Amino acid sequence: MADYKPQTLEKKWQERWQRERAFEVTEDDPRPKFYCLEMFAYPSGHAHVGHLRNYMIGDVVARMKRMRGFNVLHPFGWDAFGLPAENAAIKNQTHPETWTLENIAHMKGQLQRIGISYAWEREIATCMPDYYHWNQWLFLKMLERGLAYKKRSSVNWCPSCNTVLANEQVIDGKCWRCGTTVVTRELEQWFFRITQYADELLEAADRLPEWPDKVLTMQRNWIGRSEGARVKFPLPDPKGQPDHIEVFTTRIDTIYGANFILLGPEHPLVQQWKAQADPAFRQTLEKFLAQDRTLRMTGEIEKEGFDTGRTAINPFTNKSVPVWVANFVLGEYGTGAVMGVPGHDQRDHEFAHKYNLPITIVVQPGAGAVSSGSAAEPYDGPGTIVNSGEFNGLPTSDAIVKMSEAAEARGIGERTIQYRLKDWGISRQRYWGTPIPVVYCDKDGMVPVPADDLPVLLPKVAEFTGRGDSPLAQVPEFVNTTCPECGGPARRETDTMDTFVDSSWYFYRFCDPKNASLPFDPDKVGYWGPVDFYVGGVEHAILHLIYSRFFARVFRDLGMSAIDEPFTRLLTQGMVLKDGHVMSKSKGNVVDPDDMIEKVGADAIRLYVMFVAPPEKEIEWSDAGLEGSYRFLARVWRLVDQLCETIGGEGIPAPGGIELDDAERALRRKTHDTIRRVSQDLDPRVHLNTAVSALMELVNELYAFCNRSESTRVGRSIDDPATIGVAERPATIAVLKEAVEALILMISPFAPHMAEELWERMGHPDGIVAVGWPAFDEQVSRAEQIVVPVQVNGKVRARLTVSIEVSEDELKSLALADPQVVKNVEGKTIRKVVVAGGAGSRIVSIVAG
Repeated sequence: MADYKPQTLEKKWQERWQRERAFEVTEDDPRPKFYCLEMFAYPSGHAHVGHLRNYMIGDVVARMKRMRGFNVLHPFGWDAFGLPAENAAIKNQTHPETWTLENIAHMKGQLQRIGISYAWEREIATCMPDYYHWNQWLFLKMLERGLAYKKRSSVNWCPSCNTVLANEQVIDGKCWRCGTTVVTRELEQWFFRITQYADELLEAADRLPEWPDKVLTMQRNWIGRSEGARVKFPLPDPKGQPDHIEVFTTRIDTIYGANFILLGPEHPLVQQWKAQADPAFRQTLEKFLAQDRTLRMTGEIEKEGFDTGRTAINPFTNKSVPVWVANFVLGEYGTGAVMGVPGHDQRDHEFAHKYNLPITIVVQPGAGAVSSGSAAEPYDGPGTIVNSGEFNGLPTSDAIVKMSEAAEARGIGERTIQYRLKDWGISRQRYWGTPIPVVYCDKDGMVPVPADDLPVLLPKVAEFTGRGDSPLAQVPEFVNTTCPECGGPARRETDTMDTFVDSSWYFYRFCDPKNASLPFDPDKVGYWGPVDFYVGGVEHAILHLIYSRFFARVFRDLGMSAIDEPFTRLLTQGMVLKDGHVMSKSKGNVVDPDDMIEKVGADAIRLYVMFVAPPEKEIEWSDAGLEGSYRFLARVWRLVDQLCETIGGEGIPAPGGIELDDAERALRRKTHDTIRRVSQDLDPRVHLNTAVSALMELVNELYAFCNRSESTRVGRSIDDPATIGVAERPATIAVLKEAVEALILMISPFAPHMAEELWERMGHPDGIVAVGWPAFDEQVSRAEQIVVPVQVNGKVRARLTVSIEVSEDELKSLALADPQVVKNVEGKTIRKVVVAGGAGSRIVSIVAG
């Protein structure tokens, strides 16, 4: 018997796949296309098995789809720009390009050793000029259309990374990359006008049925569309400052109950007042600015505020109201100012009670007058307007319309739609990113770099300190240039683009990665796009996925693509834990796949990670579980190795037209039922763990079949290392061949190296890559007998083994006659007998009392 040596055969098949270009594809193929993609990797060093899980999931789907007759594009590349490489360069005194390319080489080797079926000839790295050239090209196209612009604004600043962060990159008040508390700065920044597509992004989320609900909910909440009105509250003594505070409200019908104004600590007026304020004002303001932004927005922090000593005029009541600063108001949401209506808003109510501010009731849920007063609980639902002058008695829905019209007629407000989504700030004050292709000329101002002069190459920088302004500003030969308009002296933009620009369209570049004239050929994207199956972490639900949806629309509107949505189906895989924590070098709990490959082989790792839990769920790594997967594969190897000489090769008839005994018929039924189950689990369900379970059941059935009584087999037990023989009964050989070949084909997406080797041993020299998926016969897969549970008053009291053809009346009679049922209904009246379920999964329910 040949020993199972996974490392040797894995190397053999990896070399053969590469030599034969097994996974390379073209567009001129009659098969239907299938674009399978995993979120590409940041080359941060050596990959651990937590990193590899999503690549394994995608590979199972890609391999299965190839076998089911699809022209499968399954590419890979590297999200190679960004802060980690630059920070590593600073720490290790090396160049980020050197660090990045070395990591790419190592991680690529790991992916190849794990057997991922990538079309490596399409490999891209975003740090290479042939890729970031097209970031710059797209920037210029967006600049032409007003989708890229520059303005001075309040921005999120990470003191550790020394760069600006987009709102989406601030998680719980901290930098998404390093965890440092984020502060606010005023800077000139470049933005992409993603808000121009806010309504479309929001509306289209309802047409993504194959995306997880949690991802769509996160995107809807982030876009945050609110219909309401902007209303101006005049400032009685502006003293050279703005003469009003503008608030945004979705409930203008409650404005007569607005007894104070709340400003976010970032509000421009607050920042102006700070200069003349006392130390307590400034100290409290800084405290608010340092608090967690997400908790501030959701109100999950203690609600605090302070009186600015200034007042505004409620334009509907003409009464003076105090102006406060509150920590639960964000300067970036709405206008950064809200009207405090404590009678009809929970947060305002808590705030008013804490600081003894007045409460006015202006909406009542039912009939009867309600006067001003302190409500025990705020009422925020619909009702009838009271204490609101000429608007008294109106339903709240009518009052919203009437009050909005009144505000517009008096020039103190207007109806509007507000979004939580803000334009995407893409400027980064770092080196390792795409240079922004504009120059600044004293004569011509800001001038775009001509498209023919792209790419603007990232210069070599020898030293990185991580301090001060953008490193590019310290490279005179880069900064100093000539103006494309007048030919005079000019200076280049020294900010680089956010690394999320790179990942917002890479899936299109994979369709045409060598194109030197355009980002991609529209016809090729038209053939391959959209991505049919996309795998990645839920942590990218807002950052990467919403930006990618935005870029897809930009390319569409440039006439480069007809695709609105880049990803048809999205699967967000769960994390891999070790010792109860997500794998991390800092925690010292990573599992190196290279070590595991040396120990048990790549196929065992792949099978274990797919088997241990559904793809969407977390898994807890277990060395014992990995050993169990290895033993299962060794068991499959031993089975096929001992049978291949008997059942391999050509000339063995299919079992369909042969008379079978009970054991042979049972094995054939199990084979076809397993094909049915695994096929459905893989496509469309992607329930990979239950597919593996079904394969394990089939292996157990095969062993039991081969080890049945002495009269039907020759030799020792198949678990014995000695070679065994199978009785020379044609029907036995036929059903075994059918079952074993189906097993090998179905296990190949999970354990491709071993499956290829076993397929070859079965007499098929052409390899599995070109083989179709096994088909099942519905009639053969159906059980002849089924087990039917019988419940009495909701508790299972018996189980009946009956023919699958049994009638409902006969099933009721058998259930009532069962001794255990008779015992449990003794002395009771049978009130109801119900047979539920389909033909293969029935249940009898008896109600007795």
